[in-house]
Amino acid sequence: MAKLLKILPGPCYASHKVIILLLTGITFTFHYCYWNPKSQHVKSLLAGTRTAVGESHTNYLQPDALTPSRRDVLVLTPWLAPVVWEGTFDIDLLNAQFKLQNATIGLTVFAVKNYMSFLELFLRSAEKYFMAGHRVNYYVFTDQPELVPQLPLPGGRRVIVLRTQSHQRWQDISMQRMGAISHGARQRFLKEVDYLVCADVDMEFRDHVGVEILSSLFGTIHPDFMAVSRYSFSNERRPESQAYIPEDEGDFYYIGAFFGGSVAEVYRLTEACHQAIMIDKANHLEAIWQEESHLNKYLLYHKPTKLLSPEYMCDHDLLQDMQHRKKLGLSNIVRRIRIFALLKNKEVKSNNASQKVQSTDGR
Repeated sequence: MAKLLKILPGPCYASHKVIILLLTGITFTFHYCYWNPKSQHVKSLLAGTRTAVGESHTNYLQPDALTPSRRDVLVLTPWLAPVVWEGTFDIDLLNAQFKLQNATIGLTVFAVKNYMSFLELFLRSAEKYFMAGHRVNYYVFTDQPELVPQLPLPGGRRVIVLRTQSHQRWQDISMQRMGAISHGARQRFLKEVDYLVCADVDMEFRDHVGVEILSSLFGTIHPDFMAVSRYSFSNERRPESQAYIPEDEGDFYYIGAFFGGSVAEVYRLTEACHQAIMIDKANHLEAIWQEESHLNKYLLYHKPTKLLSPEYMCDHDLLQDMQHRKKLGLSNIVRRIRIFALLKNKEVKSNNASQKVQSTDGR
């Protein structure tokens, strides 16, 4: 090579010398980076892998195809939707995957009339347990915007107050939610959030409720109907109602206090329920459990892609049963109480807004 360079003209000799030096430098860099154990990221890129810059290694137990995560409960529906229980998911793994979506979650809640008394506890407990570490928009529907508590929130989490009208009857207050959520989804939620969770205000978050609940469309199994046949479900049985479900149909009975999914799917659900409620109203009908009856009708024919166990809506009766079984040394399928439905105080009862819940307890 040296002899060849010497016989070349001056300008050519100089340019070729530069090229050879560059090639030598590139070759040396390639070999150093490839064989240096500290340059795993470079090797992965050279190998054509998709490792992201700054991506960390995650340790977790390998799934075992022959060992289900829980043997004492249903963890998969016949239409292949997972049922979420404690012990069926790895939240660290889910959080790592979810952060790749760079998504924002919306949480809708209605605080109307005397139900405003529940709002502060709802928001404070949600800040402690709901979607910790993720961006959240709390959409508070209320007829009393001036009474919404001002809570200190970290970056990426905010309270958005939306004025809504009140009604004299608690049934009308309950049913208006579907129309309000549908309207909100069409007007702003589709632009502002990726997932929408819809909750009752008279409840408290008591343990972690995170991205494990999120799916295209999810519903929550009612604790009072966890282990009964479909013939015992409290569905609407009058054929003339839009919420009608025959006695020989039904997968689960879903509580109306906690449901959600992608904004698009929640919009379809709430709009369909709102239209069905309006048709019933025009025909002077009201489903037995108002919007909850219409929710169950919709989820029967539009199967949810994920179901939440009663861990996500524990009531007073279920809590007492858990404590009783613990005293007797018996096992219990509900291992953690994540959301607790609060009992109504006298002030709310006097407003005739708690009859539905009281009747539900006695069903």
